[in-house]
Amino acid sequence: MAISENEASRRHRRLMRRLTVLNLVMLAGIAIILFAWLTGKDGTRPGGLTAGENSRQEESAAPPSKGPGTDGSAGQSGDGGGANGSAGQSGNGGGANGSAGQSGDGGGADGNAGQSGNGGGANGSAGDGGEAGGNAGQSGDGGGANGSAGQSGDGGGANGSAGQSGEEERPDDSGAKVRLAFVGDLLLASSVEELMRKNGYDYPYRDALPYLTEPDLTAGNLENPITKRGTPAVDKQYVFKGRPESLDALKEAGFDVVSVANNHTLDQGVVGLLDTIDYLDEAGIRHMGGGRNEEEAYRPAVLEAQGVKVAYLGFSRVLPVVEWKATKEREGLAEAYDSTRALEAIRKAKEDADLIVVMVHWGRERVDHPVEHQKVLAKQFIDAGADLVIGSHPHVLQGFERYKGKWIAYSLGNFIFNMTATLKTRDTGVLDCVCSKAGDCELKFHPMRAEQSKPSPMDKTSAAKLIAHLNDISFGVKIHPDGTITAKDDDGKRR
Repeated sequence: MAISENEASRRHRRLMRRLTVLNLVMLAGIAIILFAWLTGKDGTRPGGLTAGENSRQEESAAPPSKGPGTDGSAGQSGDGGGANGSAGQSGNGGGANGSAGQSGDGGGADGNAGQSGNGGGANGSAGDGGEAGGNAGQSGDGGGANGSAGQSGDGGGANGSAGQSGEEERPDDSGAKVRLAFVGDLLLASSVEELMRKNGYDYPYRDALPYLTEPDLTAGNLENPITKRGTPAVDKQYVFKGRPESLDALKEAGFDVVSVANNHTLDQGVVGLLDTIDYLDEAGIRHMGGGRNEEEAYRPAVLEAQGVKVAYLGFSRVLPVVEWKATKEREGLAEAYDSTRALEAIRKAKEDADLIVVMVHWGRERVDHPVEHQKVLAKQFIDAGADLVIGSHPHVLQGFERYKGKWIAYSLGNFIFNMTATLKTRDTGVLDCVCSKAGDCELKFHPMRAEQSKPSPMDKTSAAKLIAHLNDISFGVKIHPDGTITAKDDDGKRR
């Protein structure tokens, strides 16, 4: 049948309208697919599995998330699920705002994948705890979200909320305690060096090893320079010089920190002091009490264990000549003849540390009782903020005292030293101090006797005699048969 020209025109217009609508629908569909592909709303990722497929494959092998996601999306395997509808990928700390955190700790935020490594950045920046967009992603497990810093620990935050440390909350460490061990003088030279070269550099520590290695931190007074060079000091009866080879054994024996503030560290001159510092650094043993100027000499060695930050300071009230004192322009040691700088150093250290330990060289040799300057300085140190005052130099054990709730050990004697005709210089031991962050310490002394420069635990009879002697020479405290040290009642105090 013939179609009129008008009818044909109408049919053509209808067809064109349908084609136009179809084209618009197709373009809209393409736009939706492209948008979804770019933003990940449908889970598609170029060149690999979708987030959902990847999560399903991992569910059977991975443990459940410690930090579930938010906004309707379950956190997938690994610590710290994603947020805002996007599944966190394997690894700790899923991403946020639709972006999957990549493998490693701490996914990124705001649409960008956190790179491998600890602590993905925030606001699209990757890296180890790097700062980005003004908010730093912290190192540790659990990336932040929406520009908020993810804190250390498992469990990523979401929507501006910081991921908290730990699986839920940071545990209260106010009850944390640290076990500190102390010994007296350590001489790694002279006849001791001969014994070590003959029997091995670990020879002096063998019998006392558990008492040195089991505490969290162990400290002593290093009584000689460590150097291959130097010029011996003049007008001194005893001049020492130790080998660098001795320090590895000292470290292996458990020593974490030593004081160099004493009357022998400069026995080989300034070069000997500086070599000692360098060799201790190489061995990984911290040190205090000496340096290239007074700032270094009075600077504490700060160590942390069991969540407790401990600052060790070293001072000497025994120096052969004034030139051994450190000044602003001169290498030397931290002295305590004038206590002004020492007290300032204690107060300053108190600002950044939980516990303050002062190790001080003082007193008179081979005398059982502290002299007046020891008593005065000890109390000044505690008034300035010291929690423990540990003495050395007399070469014999002196007593203990408690002052304003803090402890003083006037002298721990020789620990490793030359053998002399004075028998009481062989009585020694290890002092254990278990301390809280608040500075409350419980003390226990382990009696030992050194034979051939090697300290060993005493038998019960000898230990009982030594503890009885310490009770006689201590002030207002009682040393119990097991070595525990406690304060007496006020009526039992001696002054």
